[in-house]
Amino acid sequence: EPSSSIRNFGVKVKLNALREVLDGKRVVVVDDSIVRGTTSRKLISMIRQAGAREVHMRISSPPTTNPCFYGIDTPTREELIASAHSVEEIRAYLSADSLAYLSHAGLFAFTGGRAEGFCDACFTGRYPVALGDETRARQLHLFEASER
Repeated sequence: EPSSSIRNFGVKVKLNALREVLDGKRVVVVDDSIVRGTTSRKLISMIRQAGAREVHMRISSPPTTNPCFYGIDTPTREELIASAHSVEEIRAYLSADSLAYLSHAGLFAFTGGRAEGFCDACFTGRYPVALGDETRARQLHLFEASER
């Protein structure tokens, strides 16, 4: 998993905030999720440095409040910004003018409101398979990774 400094460098390499495009503009950034918040914070800073007047953030998932133990590399609950902070606190940390997430109901709107067959544990904490305590679950994940 990359360190914070590597992630920040990656943001600079992958994304260029062009002053001639952003200067004086109101900008809406759409992303799939916010995990730690460090990448989004750096991106918003770059957009502001390029002269954007306002930067609004829209996230196309509910807040990620729980780790995934089923193959997605998400950190511990303590590292997930939404597990301990309100939307307003996250907005302030990111230095965004506004922040909004897709609601949990909105996530399943395309299914007619039925969530059967879809895992939403990272948003709800309801895991489809009992895990026991998180320590054992993390250890299982590490064991499986070492077997590959």
